[in-house]
Amino acid sequence: MSISDKTRKSLEKIGLTSYEIKTFSVLLKTGELTASDLSQKSGVPYSKIYEVLGTLEEKSWIGSDDSRPTRYFAKSPSTGLETTKQKMETDFLKNQNVILNELVPLYEKSGISEKPDIWVLSGAINITSKILEMVETCRNEVMIALPEAGEELVRQALPKLRSLHDRGVEITILTSDKIDEESIKAIKRVATVKIKKGLFGGGIISDKRYVVILLGPETAIEGSSDIVAIWADHAGLAGFARQYFEYLLKDSKEV
Repeated sequence: MSISDKTRKSLEKIGLTSYEIKTFSVLLKTGELTASDLSQKSGVPYSKIYEVLGTLEEKSWIGSDDSRPTRYFAKSPSTGLETTKQKMETDFLKNQNVILNELVPLYEKSGISEKPDIWVLSGAINITSKILEMVETCRNEVMIALPEAGEELVRQALPKLRSLHDRGVEITILTSDKIDEESIKAIKRVATVKIKKGLFGGGIISDKRYVVILLGPETAIEGSSDIVAIWADHAGLAGFARQYFEYLLKDSKEV
C-alpha cells in the first residue's frame, strides 16, 4: 500500500522533500533496512540516500541502530510531526520578532496607524484568537483584567505569556477571587497577580495602545449566550482603559 497523493501533498507542505517521503514510506512498509536496500526500494539515488536519512533522523521521522551496516527504521508519525511543528514554531517566532522590531516602528511613524480600527467581536473563539494575536505582538507591557470565567483563557494564553515574560515584557494580571488556585499558581510564575473581589467584565491593554474590552454574555444580543468584546487600535481608548485598570489595582491585593 502506497501513501495517498493527499497525504504526500500534506507532508510536502510541512517541509518534507520528495526523497524524504519516498524513504519514509518504504520504511513504514518494510520495517528495518540498510541504506543501500533503501536506495533500491525507494528509487532515491545512492549518492543522495545518506543525506536524506540524515535529515529524516534530524527531524525525528526515523531512527537507526548500531549494527553494521546501519539499519534504519520508521518512528511514529506523531513524533516526526511534533518535532517538525516545534521547529516551525521556533523559526516562525524568530522571524516574527525580526519583522516586528523593524516594521512596527515604521508603521507607527507612517501615520497610517492614526486611523484607528475598532471592531466588535463575538464568540469565545474569535475573542481568544484576537487576544492571543495581541499578546503575541506585545513588546513592553501587558495589563489583563481576567473575570471569573477566565480559566480557559489562562490555559490557552499561558505559553504566550511565558514567551513574553522571557522577552522581558512586564505582565500585570488582575483577577476575580473566584478563579481557581491552579490557574493562579500557573500565572504567578510569569506575572504580577492581584485579586479583586467581584471583578466584573475584563479586558487587556497591550503596549498602552491596543485594547480589548470583554463585555460578557449579559450584554450580548437577546437570545445569545455568546460573549462580546470590543477590540481597538486606539491610544486614547487604551489610555482610558489603563487609568481604570490602575484604579481597580489600588483596591486589590497581591497574591
